[in-house]
This record gives sequence, structure tokens and C-alpha cells, in this order.
Amino acid sequence: MRISGLQKLSMVDYPGKLAATVFTGGCDLRCPFCHNAPLVVRVAETPHLSQEEILSFLDSRRGLLDGVVLSGGEPLLQPDAAEFLRAVRSMGFAVKLDTNGCHPEALADILRQGLADYVAMDIKNCREKYAGTVGVPDFDLAPVEESIQLLCRSGVEFEFRTTVVREFHTAADITAIGRWLEGSPRYFLQKFVDSGDLVGSGCHAPEDEEMRAMADAARPWFQAVALRGID
Repeated sequence: MRISGLQKLSMVDYPGKLAATVFTGGCDLRCPFCHNAPLVVRVAETPHLSQEEILSFLDSRRGLLDGVVLSGGEPLLQPDAAEFLRAVRSMGFAVKLDTNGCHPEALADILRQGLADYVAMDIKNCREKYAGTVGVPDFDLAPVEESIQLLCRSGVEFEFRTTVVREFHTAADITAIGRWLEGSPRYFLQKFVDSGDLVGSGCHAPEDEEMRAMADAARPWFQAVALRGID
């Protein structure tokens, strides 16, 4: 598995748990506002940490950490993601998986084997604006639709989340996302943060009041809506 980073302690990546976050290299999307450009377009330049090294570290943190987050990039591009999660689960850690939803077959396999306790799936924008938002002109939305349905039927705890960028999202777009995902248990709107190392350029964060207005637009459609990244 191509592991390109490890955050040894996070209090925000896994809701309610102290966790380590493992970052895989590579992604099939090119969202201009992605803040992990090295993991998307410069993977060869990133560190390569062995699975054995990561598992050894996690073994040393038994009883100190509650969980492990597998993130990216897009972790489901890794053919041995399920094998890695199985090893993590065998150590007694809870597992959170972050995914863009483009690999429903791999997601279905992980869900079927009970290898994830919590899944966070990115919803990049409303259907009509998806291709432009992910930077893939001929993007096929069907796998994303399939992943949505898999999560809704899975019985596993999950969230949908959208990173909000002024150039890409309006309150009307968020309403359209709500109609699309109507009835889903939880939806998070995350304020864009410019890391200084984006995939693209010209992206800006909305004002906090805009974020609150978007949350209000989403609330009729979800069981719970919350904001991340605002005061």
C-alpha cells in the first residue's frame, strides 16, 4: 500500500475519538481546492512509509489511541486497503475511512467485511456541477451515486461532507445537494482552508455568515447539519 504520511495524534479527524491518521498517496480527482496537492499530483515526491512501520507504531499506541483514520488522497485506490484495515482492527482500534465515493466496489467489500466503524464520504457539489468541481471534465457520477446508496443501506455510522469554496458553491448548490441526499443522518459543511499547497489556484473561503446561510439551506434535508472550520 502506498502510505505517504502519518499524523500520530488527531483530536478532530475521528469524531469523538483520539486517533492516528494514515494518508495514502494518489487520487483520481483533481479538485482545485484540494489542500493535499503532494498526495494528488506529486505522489512520487512524497515519503513512502511501509505498512509494517505503520502497524508497528500503532501497536505501540494500544490503549492510548481509540481509533485510526485511513485517508488520502483516495485510500480506496489502494488494492490492499481492506487488508490494512483488517490488521488495524485486529489491534482493537476503531476504524474511520475517508473516501471520495469513486470506488463503490472496494467500499462494498470493506463494508461487507465489517472493516470500518465510521465512513466520511465527500460530496463535492450538486450533480450538475460535479465534473467542474472535481476537475475531471468527463467525470462519471454513477460510482458516487452507488457509494451513496451503499452507505445508506450499510448500517454503518457515516457522514456526508462538503468542503465549501466561494468559487464553487452557493446556497442553491447546497439545497440541491440536500434534495439529492434527503434523509441522510448527518451532513457537514467544511470551510475551505488554503494550505498554501493546493492542486489549483484562485480558491477562497466563504465568510462565516455565508457558511451559516448554507447550513440553514441544508437543514430541511438532513437529520443533522453542522459546520466545521468557523468560530
